[in-house]
Amino acid sequence: FHRGYYIRARAVDHCIQDFLLKTQSHPRTQILSLGAGFDSLYFRLKDIGLLHHTVIYEVDFPSVACQKATLIKRMKELSALVGDTGGEELGVITFSGEDYKLLGVDLSELSELERALEEAGLDNGIPTLFIAEVVLTYMENSRSDALIQWAAEHFSQACFLLYEQMHPEDPFGRVMQQHFSQLNSVLHSLAQYPDCEAQQRRFFEKGWTECSVMDMNEFFTCCTPEDEQQRVQALEPFDEYEEWHLKCSHYFVLTASKGMEPSWTPLLSSMTVPHRDETVRMAGSITAAVCAMHSEISGLRRYGHHSVLIKPNVILTTGGFGEEDGQHCRMRNFHVLIKHAGYWKAGCVKKENPDKRWAERLYHTVSCLSNSLALVVGGRTSPSGAGLGMLWLKFPETCNASDPDDITVELVSLQPAAEPAALRWRHSTTEVIFKGEKYLFLYGGRSAMEPVLGDWYFLHAQELSCTVIPVEGPVPESRHSHSACSWKGGVLIAGGLGAAEQPLGSVFFLRELEHGFQWQTVETHPPLIPRYSHTAHVHDGKLLLVGGVWFHSSSVPGITVIDLMTGLCLDYTINVEHLEWPLMLHNHSSVFLPNEKELLLIGGGGNCFSFGTHLNPEPVSLSLSNILTSR
Repeated sequence: FHRGYYIRARAVDHCIQDFLLKTQSHPRTQILSLGAGFDSLYFRLKDIGLLHHTVIYEVDFPSVACQKATLIKRMKELSALVGDTGGEELGVITFSGEDYKLLGVDLSELSELERALEEAGLDNGIPTLFIAEVVLTYMENSRSDALIQWAAEHFSQACFLLYEQMHPEDPFGRVMQQHFSQLNSVLHSLAQYPDCEAQQRRFFEKGWTECSVMDMNEFFTCCTPEDEQQRVQALEPFDEYEEWHLKCSHYFVLTASKGMEPSWTPLLSSMTVPHRDETVRMAGSITAAVCAMHSEISGLRRYGHHSVLIKPNVILTTGGFGEEDGQHCRMRNFHVLIKHAGYWKAGCVKKENPDKRWAERLYHTVSCLSNSLALVVGGRTSPSGAGLGMLWLKFPETCNASDPDDITVELVSLQPAAEPAALRWRHSTTEVIFKGEKYLFLYGGRSAMEPVLGDWYFLHAQELSCTVIPVEGPVPESRHSHSACSWKGGVLIAGGLGAAEQPLGSVFFLRELEHGFQWQTVETHPPLIPRYSHTAHVHDGKLLLVGGVWFHSSSVPGITVIDLMTGLCLDYTINVEHLEWPLMLHNHSSVFLPNEKELLLIGGGGNCFSFGTHLNPEPVSLSLSNILTSR
């Protein structure tokens, strides 16, 4: 929430101050805030001395304007900034000072708005900035279009600043739309103007000669100084990267102008990188289907968990945040999915020692070392509570693999020498082989002290002691929320979120040598689209990347297949037409069943900004036989 509202305010302030700077040589300028609500813009600008020759006009419904006028009159600090109002205001002008006019008018009534502004003294011959901050989308498109066109036609030197939602049809967008519909505040513009390109065309068609637009991920990256980015990132404990980036990919800032000399282009600053190509070429699609189930599975509605195949057709899911006993909480119970006779059956695992502290962790790893033993590494409760270490999960050697109720687990705490290596989360733990011995390669992640880690440890699989094994080659950039897969005795690392909170598109292979290991870069063509919070599997020389978050807001990640022999990288969409709910593929887990070439997606989702929490309600099955057929 804090970051989401910060970036909105940052974008608006950036554009307004740029307008004031670029027009400071003009004797008079004006700003017209449409649907201003209780915005404090005037008072902030006045207080820091930026309104030398600028008048601010604010317009909102009469009831809102009257409430705001009453508040201003009651507060001496605000009244003093406005100055002498010259007595009681009448009609649509609810409050008036020398450089501040507050009007109560319905924006959708354009002729009434025009009369009110003329009465208040708005001058259509001087540089004018129009601000519409999440306002026009609540109006019928015909009325908001008319307002945009009126501003272009009636003002000789005009600028427009628009901040709104976009991308209504992807999973996050569907949750966002549902939220506003439930509030009876339909977002009208989304259907006709669903993305940046459509909004840009809209303004050109309505008479504006210059128009730039970018989503808020691009604005934060390109128009926010690096030192300011670092300041914001260090303000408070933070671990909601997926929600932050998804929120930013569903809001845009647009600036348009006409008649301005020089052109007003606040989104094309010296920091701006070339606009990224938003088109992702897809090689095909894969149809998603809800798993055929024999039992209720409410315990699998979660995110930040981990799922692992502990026996053939037996999947254990642990940890995460989700829904348990009718409440949202960190998950205490372990769950299993068992496939029998073509159907999946879900159940809650019995803990033989339920008092043993599981710590209800998120973003941990679970590595299955045998049919009866798995190792939990790291994880967190909160971003400042990450000292959770390691834990053995012990299963009976023999159990009925067709009945979830027959599976039990014993928790055994560990205090090995390798404990400091485990005080992290969003890391990876992958099995590697060195000189015939099995090791766990613990890599990356983040900790309570470091927002991103690039170190690694080799844990001997039996002793769980840290072993020093030489590693040569170019060291990968530090990262967390990446994927890691065992392959040919080594490990494949793909994607992740880097130190600058930017998704990474690199793929590395840590391969075994006679005397140690070596990092090698895996070249892909076309280049892999940077992403994080995905899962990954290797099958028959192909690396499968599943879901995740990327900055290409025109689409969401589906399945990416990288041929490890040729480097060919193909993206596939996931066809969700048979699902009755949005499928959010971040913070999920996935298990690949190689014999069936079936991919099982478990959980995923999260908090969708202020729009509510969405957790994928059921496991989803993807048949990958078509895309994994040898060519």
